[in-house]
Amino acid sequence: MEPLEILECSPPLARAPLDAARAAAVARVFKALGDPVRLRIVSIVASHAGGEVCVCDITGAFDLSQPTISHHLKVLKDVGLLTSERRASWVHYRLVPETLGELSALLGVPAVA
Repeated sequence: MEPLEILECSPPLARAPLDAARAAAVARVFKALGDPVRLRIVSIVASHAGGEVCVCDITGAFDLSQPTISHHLKVLKDVGLLTSERRASWVHYRLVPETLGELSALLGVPAVA
């Protein structure tokens, strides 16, 4: 099952409460984003020209070991926020726009007049 596949049919929070399964799936993604390092990684990838960044550029932005960065990248991939592609000896990361779109749609609350 895709990490946020169950959100495809979920209504925005303002229309109906989430059931337990949907809440658990969404919570996994927000938990991943709740870590400052992972939030910065998503920001680095999102703001990089072309929407893609080499792992070497991500690691260089932190004062953390390579295994620690790899762990954070794995968490972000596991929840469906990032995808990767190996090219020679480097891995390149991209955001999964559908996942961010689903989160955005879920949190979309109509303005109160």
